[in-house]
Amino acid sequence: MFHSGQLVKVCAPMVRYSKLAFRTLVRKYSCDLCYTPMIIAADFVRSVKARDSEFTTNQGDCPLIVQFAANDARLLSDAALIVCPYANGIDINCGCPQRWAMADGYGACLINKPELVRDMVRQVRNRVESPRFSVSIKIRIHDDLARTIDLCRKAEATGVSWITVHGRTVEERHQPVHYDAIKMIKENVSVPIVANGDIRSLKEAENVWQMTGTDGVMVARGLLANPAMFAGYEETPLKCIWDWVDIALELGTPFMCFHQHLMYMMEKITSRQEKRVFNALSSTSAVLDYLTDHYGYDSTF
Repeated sequence: MFHSGQLVKVCAPMVRYSKLAFRTLVRKYSCDLCYTPMIIAADFVRSVKARDSEFTTNQGDCPLIVQFAANDARLLSDAALIVCPYANGIDINCGCPQRWAMADGYGACLINKPELVRDMVRQVRNRVESPRFSVSIKIRIHDDLARTIDLCRKAEATGVSWITVHGRTVEERHQPVHYDAIKMIKENVSVPIVANGDIRSLKEAENVWQMTGTDGVMVARGLLANPAMFAGYEETPLKCIWDWVDIALELGTPFMCFHQHLMYMMEKITSRQEKRVFNALSSTSAVLDYLTDHYGYDSTF
């Protein structure tokens, strides 16, 4: 996929949001590759309940990458063995900047532990027999970019399939994305690089792809606001909203998740007063009534 010379359009791992129903929706609108939300590998391995609640897929849900938070090579490879019959690869989260994750030795603190990252990649590679099963990492950058390049080279030497780079440091939240840093990383490694950070439209995705020379772009909030973004829509088309309703109802999406996605999707196309009314709705039937009254929703669409 990353060697086609075409822009590879990727749906980011998003806690609570990049679940099966949403992945099904964005795939209808030109998304090439989807990630699950981040799953804590240790819990996933130890608990059947965690596996059942955290990982749901179906035949059409591919290609699919399962993202794990891990700090132990053995546990990560155990988790990879569990999902490998149902997914195309795993990704190691080395970019989550949240305090709880870093305190537990997960996420962005791993960019300072290149040997551990290397061990985790190697152990998954050694234990999962399928040569087509990918092992990727998602990282943030260091203030000293030479350290990031060193991390990427070490991961590359161990057999990482590709690297997604969020172009901010651990401390940065809403500051501009350092696309120049992503470009520099791409120039210093030979594995595919995916650019991530603040991409809100297909035009922006194409600009970042060309500016950085990367192999793909990964989008999170831009897709939440407009799941049809990769198909070139500037804002969420009504057809996409109706598709979401049909997919979510068919897959039994819990109301809070169903409603929250619609709030994100309708942000740009509703007035403040309409938002107040819509956001206060408290049942699936109330939401369907609202959509029918305001947009002519028809479940047989």
